Amino acid sequence: MLFKTSITYRKKTLLKLLIAIEKHEEEINQALYNDFKKPEFESYLTETYFVLSELKLTIKNINKWAKPKMVFPNLVNFPSTDFVYSEPYGKVLIIAPWNYPFHLALLPLVSAVAAGNQVVLKPSELTPATSKLISKIVGEVFEKNHVEVIEGGIEVSQDLLAQRWDYIFFTGSVTVGKIVAKAAAEHVTPITLELGGKNPCIIDEKANLRLAAKRIVWGKFINAGQTCIAPDYLIVHKKVKIEFIKNLKEEITLAYGENPEISSDYCSIINEKNWLRITKMMEGQKVIFGGKSNKKGFFISPTIIDEPSLESLVMREEIFGPILPIIGYEAENDLEQLIQNYEKPLALYVFSTNTCFNKKIIQKFSFGGGCINDTLIHFSNHRLPFGGVGHSGIGAYHGKKSFDVFSHKKAVVKKANWLDNQIRYAPYKNKIKWLKKILNWF
Repeated sequence: MLFKTSITYRKKTLLKLLIAIEKHEEEINQALYNDFKKPEFESYLTETYFVLSELKLTIKNINKWAKPKMVFPNLVNFPSTDFVYSEPYGKVLIIAPWNYPFHLALLPLVSAVAAGNQVVLKPSELTPATSKLISKIVGEVFEKNHVEVIEGGIEVSQDLLAQRWDYIFFTGSVTVGKIVAKAAAEHVTPITLELGGKNPCIIDEKANLRLAAKRIVWGKFINAGQTCIAPDYLIVHKKVKIEFIKNLKEEITLAYGENPEISSDYCSIINEKNWLRITKMMEGQKVIFGGKSNKKGFFISPTIIDEPSLESLVMREEIFGPILPIIGYEAENDLEQLIQNYEKPLALYVFSTNTCFNKKIIQKFSFGGGCINDTLIHFSNHRLPFGGVGHSGIGAYHGKKSFDVFSHKKAVVKKANWLDNQIRYAPYKNKIKWLKKILNWF
């Protein structure tokens, strides 16, 4: 039996959640700072704002989204009226990541609740202050048999995945995503996987170099590069490469000063394990900017690496940190040879004023989503689906799409009784020719 909640009850609890988040905004900012020195501006822009925006949109539209949709009937079934009902899956597990620990925990929670599900939310153990605060907020808003937060490490996640769920929503790495998919397959549980990959960023010779540099610096180094849709590596036309690198260096300095370690606008790496992983990527590389690190505070400066080998660690793995490799290219064929070394990425970016070139790139490569002449901002439009393809993810969400993700679409045909076509019933003798005529006519 499904856990039933009325639309009125869902709206009431979502409104309570919105009020609670606004009430605890300063605590949210402080928790994010305590976990990895996230600036207040980034905390609001990339965390709180998205959740509040999704809440307001959902509260406003939930009645319309949840209402049964009448669809045009199949004339073969005449007379009938056909509907699609949105019903909750039932018990939903949401496993959230550490890089945007408030946003990526609460955003799917909003939609799972809106769709009428019971939810267990597992926040990341790597951001303990934020996870504790999420648990506090959820406890203030929801009944325990409706939404529950379960904190803990890998063992807790493993225990949760061993149980049977009606839907699993996971955001994180490809490696862990495969584990989640395998666990879900045991019970044929539907899943959404929001993963990552090596996101290419192409700078054409006809790009606006100064503006491109400014937008790439913002998109790459916000959250210290710990963003699943951040540009992972740059592919720059050799004709403009020197000038573009000059612009990049200037924009990094303008954003974070001569010493980013003391900048209040630059956050830290999440923990020692990730700090060690990222610093190892710089070993043996041609660092042309930055390259500074300090284990105390898990600091790594915005870093540019020139022409790394494709066999190097920095080009074999998703970086997920403030290192930006740059590779030059001459012909369009070079782009294809390079990008197709990797699995389909979560994002792709192209900078050019050449409309034909942009169109060709967007059509040639498969990727989750992306931008022309900017980075990251496709994520912000609730009308655009957000999700990966292939190894970068399964499924997409945001806005109404999020409500649909957590809703089973149930088809119902209501057949009238005032007319009953006898041709479908046995005995079938001499009916086949009439059946073919009727079906071909429709």
